[in-house]
Amino acid sequence: VLQNININATMTTTKLKTIIFLGSARNITPPWGGDSRLGDRVIKWVKSVMESRKEPLGADTISHDIRIIDPNEVFGPNGALSYSGAELSKPTFFMDQNKLPAAAKELQEAIKQADCYLVVSPEYNHSIPPALSSLMGHFGGSNYKCKPSGIITYSPGVFAGMRAAMMIQVMLHELGCLPVSKLCGVGTVSEVLNVDGTPIDPDNRMLKQLPELLTQLEWMAVAMANQRKLTGTF
Repeated sequence: VLQNININATMTTTKLKTIIFLGSARNITPPWGGDSRLGDRVIKWVKSVMESRKEPLGADTISHDIRIIDPNEVFGPNGALSYSGAELSKPTFFMDQNKLPAAAKELQEAIKQADCYLVVSPEYNHSIPPALSSLMGHFGGSNYKCKPSGIITYSPGVFAGMRAAMMIQVMLHELGCLPVSKLCGVGTVSEVLNVDGTPIDPDNRMLKQLPELLTQLEWMAVAMANQRKLTGTF
């Protein structure tokens, strides 16, 4: 799955297929004002950081081929999982694969072919948002296993979604995409990121978490991809 591009005899560029799951399906502006979905600021920032990232890893330079999976699109009209709905009435692994809708089959294959995953999520009732658990839970663990994942949480307040992060870790373990130890939590998002996702203060210490998380994710993604090539999966 890894895309290796030879630069010279001693260095290659490795492009990781990276899927980002957005955890919020909120689509309403609250009566007191603010964003209809605060996570849009966060996902724009994450995307910008990853698109510009070219990090050395041994003799390789690592970059990312990103795909963002948004529950509002996936469960919306004509979405890949609109046939099932966010209530998870028809998980793909309970269906005859020959009868799986084309869009759902394409999404399943993209998840299966990915090298690593990121989850960008708020917390709902101090727990995992239902849109996230339904979205990822539509696909069996065989699609995720033997690959790494990373967790980015956020909130309008100071706790940065960390209570949900602890539970998302368990979910990712059970799916088989093992989360790296470094977490990224962005609290008081509207004071850290502009609406377009650009940092209000580029030196804000909370923004330093993401590069550290990505370093761990990239190391694990390359190591696990190499092992899959050697032995396959269990």
